[in-house]
Amino acid sequence: MNIMKILEAITKYLTEGFARIFSPPEENSPPEIGVQPFDCAPYREKSSAHS
Repeated sequence: MNIMKILEAITKYLTEGFARIFSPPEENSPPEIGVQPFDCAPYREKSSAHS
C-alpha cells in the first residue's frame, strides 16, 4: 500500500512539471492577434540643409 502512495506522488510530481513546462505563460503574455504596442520614438532623419 505504501508503494502505491509513493508511485502516485511521483506521477503527480512529474505530470505537474510537464504541465508547467509545456503550458503557455499566464502573466504578461502578448496578445496572440491584433495591434502590437509601439514603445519607441519615431525616427527623424536630420536634413543637411538646416544644420
